[in-house]
Amino acid sequence: MEGRIIILGGGESGTGAALLARKKGIEAFLSDAGEMKGEYRDLLAGNGIDWEEGGHGKDLLDGAKEVIKSPGIPDTAPVILEARKRGIPVISEIEFAGRHTRAFLVCVTGSNGKTTTSSLIYHMMKKAGLNAGLAGNIGKSFASMVAGHDHDYYSLELSSFQLDGIDRFKPDVAVLLNITADHLDRYGGDVERYAESKLRLAKNLGSDDSLIWCSDDEITRRKVTAAGTGARLYPFSLATRHIPGAYTENNKMIIKSNNNTIEMTLEELALKGKHNIYNSMAAGIAGQLLHIRKEVIRESLSDFQGIEHRLEPVLKVRGIEFINDSKATNVNSTWYALESMNKKVVWIAGGIDKGNDYSALDQLVREKVRAIVCLGTDNSKLKGAFYGAVPTVVEASSMPEAVRSAYYLAKKDDIVLLSPACASFDLFENYEDRGRQFKYCVREL
Repeated sequence: MEGRIIILGGGESGTGAALLARKKGIEAFLSDAGEMKGEYRDLLAGNGIDWEEGGHGKDLLDGAKEVIKSPGIPDTAPVILEARKRGIPVISEIEFAGRHTRAFLVCVTGSNGKTTTSSLIYHMMKKAGLNAGLAGNIGKSFASMVAGHDHDYYSLELSSFQLDGIDRFKPDVAVLLNITADHLDRYGGDVERYAESKLRLAKNLGSDDSLIWCSDDEITRRKVTAAGTGARLYPFSLATRHIPGAYTENNKMIIKSNNNTIEMTLEELALKGKHNIYNSMAAGIAGQLLHIRKEVIRESLSDFQGIEHRLEPVLKVRGIEFINDSKATNVNSTWYALESMNKKVVWIAGGIDKGNDYSALDQLVREKVRAIVCLGTDNSKLKGAFYGAVPTVVEASSMPEAVRSAYYLAKKDDIVLLSPACASFDLFENYEDRGRQFKYCVREL
């Protein structure tokens, strides 16, 4: 058993890493502290991969040369602490997969907008006829795609948890959208530690690589400046003219890089709202760096359909519009959602608080929100934050109850917005489950 790799976590990430190890002839053993889904058990068994679940065996790390950690496992987990104590390297599935592909990598991170931006870049790649894959923190794991049908290009969405485990991994184009307080429960309440995780995306960039970044975001600007990367820099901004880079002027979005200029009116963009102008600028610069024709970039930015659970229109019921923004799992993401609303809102919020500071939402809530429906097992912090800011705050312990309450509180031409600003794991399997339950309950009204 000498020299095997140990894979911790039997979900999408860990199973993908195990499949890739099998394909490359690397001996691997997968261990999950909990119960694995049947689909992953079947994949492992069907490919002759050894695994265990329901706890880690006491001799698990004996003879291990490396540990691949799934992103949901914290660094403080006893098995991780023991591996480090023994001097066994601990890496992420992203680091592992990156060793086994020669594809051109466009990697997107940020507290908000990374799913939309990586999906938009992938949409652009496919429209340009590139052999491209979309992976990482969205859809299939990077490792499982490399193991299955490796592509020439990837658009990867990467979370801070995935970036924590990289060592030599390097994108060709890195996109850093923003850094706001999120996942502070995982980083000891320290936004600086969280920001350092995000900046790991740029740590290995060289002079042939590119970093696309938002200069309007204060933490991002400070961190990029301090990092002193040797990569080519492409900033984007709503307030500052950047050449090369992207900016807005006279109600137009202007992108200038690779000796190329693209101009589009803001009305032409498929995705609306201030936050989506940033996402469109970042994706447009990436398109230019991929040498995609400007006509294809323009078309992609104007016909993109958006993603499920991100400001997704659901239905209108008796003049009341229901919008699913279940992917808003932090305060900043909900800020963007509320900022883009142009009607009175009944806001469904709550879940597992990740060290949230709700004060940033106070003015928007006072201006736009008619009532708040708190959906969670413990709503005390959320209620306390907005006590007196809106006339009506009610509680709900299930999605059907939340949707019915919001429907009764809303008036004709109002919007019922599910934008939780919290994680979903108290009442739901994940944010997708939360969003789909919301849509089902709306259709049952």
